[in-house]
Amino acid sequence: MSDRIEAGLKRLFDEHRIVFWYDAARDMRTEYEAVDLADVEKVEIANNEFGLKYRMLRQEPKQKFLVFNDGPVPEMTDNWLLDLHFACGVFKADQAAIWLAELGLPVQFEDMVRDHLEFYRSKGRIEALKQLITPSDTKTDVLRRMLAVCTGAEGALDTVIEALLGELAEGRDDAIRLMERSGLTAFFWKQVENAYGYASNEPDFMDFAITLFQSCYRRALGEDSKLNGEALLVFRRWKNNRLGAKAFETLSGKYQEILRIADDVQDRDIKALRAIDHFEAIDRQIIRSLVSEMASQTVSSADVLKITRERRQSHWYPTYEDIYRAIGYATEFQQALAEANLTMTSPSEGVKRYVSHWFKIDQLYRKFIYHMQKTGQASLLGALFESVENRYTTNYLLAVNDAWQDQLAGLSEWKISGFAQQADFYMDQAAEFRRRDQKVVVIISDALRYEVAEETLREIRKLNRFDAEIKPMISALPSYTQLGMASLLPNKDLTLSGDANVTSFGMPTQGTPNREKVLGMGRAGDRVKAMKADDFMGLKADDGKEIFRDHDILYLYHNRIDIVGDKLATEERLTEAAEVAVEDLTKLVRKLTTANFSNILITADHGFIYQHRALDETDFSVADPTGGEILDTNRRFVLGRELNETAGMKKFRPDELGLKGDIEVLIPNSINRLRKKGAGSRFVHGGATLQEVVIPVIRVGKRREADVEKVEVQIIVTGKSLISSGQTAVTLYQTQAVSEKQQQRDVLAGIYTLDGTLISDEHQLTFDYTSQNARERELPLKFLLSREADRFNNQDVFLKLRERIGKTSHYDDYSSHRFQLRRGISTDFDF
Repeated sequence: MSDRIEAGLKRLFDEHRIVFWYDAARDMRTEYEAVDLADVEKVEIANNEFGLKYRMLRQEPKQKFLVFNDGPVPEMTDNWLLDLHFACGVFKADQAAIWLAELGLPVQFEDMVRDHLEFYRSKGRIEALKQLITPSDTKTDVLRRMLAVCTGAEGALDTVIEALLGELAEGRDDAIRLMERSGLTAFFWKQVENAYGYASNEPDFMDFAITLFQSCYRRALGEDSKLNGEALLVFRRWKNNRLGAKAFETLSGKYQEILRIADDVQDRDIKALRAIDHFEAIDRQIIRSLVSEMASQTVSSADVLKITRERRQSHWYPTYEDIYRAIGYATEFQQALAEANLTMTSPSEGVKRYVSHWFKIDQLYRKFIYHMQKTGQASLLGALFESVENRYTTNYLLAVNDAWQDQLAGLSEWKISGFAQQADFYMDQAAEFRRRDQKVVVIISDALRYEVAEETLREIRKLNRFDAEIKPMISALPSYTQLGMASLLPNKDLTLSGDANVTSFGMPTQGTPNREKVLGMGRAGDRVKAMKADDFMGLKADDGKEIFRDHDILYLYHNRIDIVGDKLATEERLTEAAEVAVEDLTKLVRKLTTANFSNILITADHGFIYQHRALDETDFSVADPTGGEILDTNRRFVLGRELNETAGMKKFRPDELGLKGDIEVLIPNSINRLRKKGAGSRFVHGGATLQEVVIPVIRVGKRREADVEKVEVQIIVTGKSLISSGQTAVTLYQTQAVSEKQQQRDVLAGIYTLDGTLISDEHQLTFDYTSQNARERELPLKFLLSREADRFNNQDVFLKLRERIGKTSHYDDYSSHRFQLRRGISTDFDF
């Protein structure tokens, strides 16, 4: 008590030389006598008014005086010190007065304290309130700040609402009960009514929360609602705030049941729902509608891509991201297939068309399957999967390879004019660097199909200071691991054995140690090394540099795709393995350059065919290979001696394949598989389809200067830069298409005052448009102004695009546009 009294007196003496203390209840003498303030003279009124006045004003005009009166303030007609009473400070020593003095509030605020005594019984609440109040605050302002203290909010009414919504989601009502004990309930509900239009004879916060969700949903649909536009703005801010995300999800889940949102959205066009994310049921309805319409081909690809892109702004997008991405890839797949001309007049033209266009269909199919598997929503995407699977298998994979088979039928030897052969890889490409006395590393990724390599290429090109290019190469036939790996080494007299192993220079080629020996048969004097890519990735930086220093040519063997796909138990995880392979190879390239390797080649031993749906018996070849001696049978090839020409299969003699020995090969036509007990049938290779034999060669180089930057985003405003209503519309334009070297830009957009006050809703935006059409890189956007904007009327305000600084919570301004705020003050928004 004494500390608060002295603190209150000190604040008064900061402004006044003379302070009066009237002990109206005559119970504060002990406290008065205990006061000991430096440089303050304590005097008492005892029929000595004129003497005191003379002393204080004439004799000691600079001395500070505490004037104590044992009793109430005298009547004005009897108060001989009335002029000093009004001119100087007056200290009231009751509890309310002490609190008032502690807060530095004028005596006119006394009733505000007395009406809410429970609030002030906590020293912590008083200290918190002291941090919030300002000298210009009105009584209403202080009451609002008391609400903020009760709820632990930052100050404004919208933050109070957010805090109460958070408590409601957790099943607590601590703040509401404190407001009731503090006598603030009536004031709170009046503020809510004035700000958001919520009126009730028996106001209840849960009822308000349900009404808030319902009203914002209806307003977003363009329908009448109980609450006003300010409520929509508060709702958006809370929903989009990372700190309120969990509370929003909890309440949204509860209230969508109460409001029967799942039933409501079933009767609505998804175009009306596409910009709304108040309830998870909306995303589920949009997904169901898209899947149904895509399966029945009643929606355009452009509309699907636009909707899936817009839904990235949805609060629920992370939950359904893989579904939306699966839908997007399915759409692109259907579009690419519809535009494809699957004809060819020669094997050379077939390869050219494959590497320029057709490979994309394989890639989009794989990406669709990958994201579909990640969703765990097989039933939800069932109709779409059936549609994509059927079109991929029948309309593309079978069709293109039937046409390709027609071209292969006339080949007398396994060579495609105009394209490098796998057996020439070492001499023509790897040894090229050694002829220039440059070191080189070759990464051989088992079953790195051309389309997977093309995705890898794009990921490598996204790295700063990295460049890369891809070219096709024709694999050896049969397109299987042992022959492909041997063909990529220096080779001579490649010979198949009956167990499908391969020799070169008369030496075995299976296994890393044997391959290193054969690698040594290349350029004389070269220091060579072969090792597994995983082993290299596990090396310390200095050990990697030591390998670079001590060797001229390094072969790294990477195996992610084949090791998963070539097993019956794991083949359905092929698409996941491909994703991991892309990530692996990108990391491996970075590690190699850190170890000083600057010449990097990435290639494959063979490609593959993959169909996600398990094959029926009718999908297998009816051909039954016969001949003098059947040595080995694979799903996609047969090895033997004196093999018979068989319908549905093409026979190759060893010399026609560039091989030595007497082992002949039968290859099933097109995508046909041979029956083989216990072998997988979804992932196969060894045959002559485009997907199996067109393999990649990626050349990676390192640049000295940075070459990666973010796309630019411009703010486009038509007409005058004037805001005259409760909302304003602008267009944001991405000036370049996203590419490997022009990467996406993420911004936070909002309207701010000169002092940095946010007066609108905020939008988290990602600019990653890849279209070359400028109009398709435009983003129309509307901003809702808050009531806070009224304080800044007739001032300049700024639409700002801000970028997050790394992973911190801080932002830098990226771009801004100045507006004049010239609105008529209103109690609601004019939409």
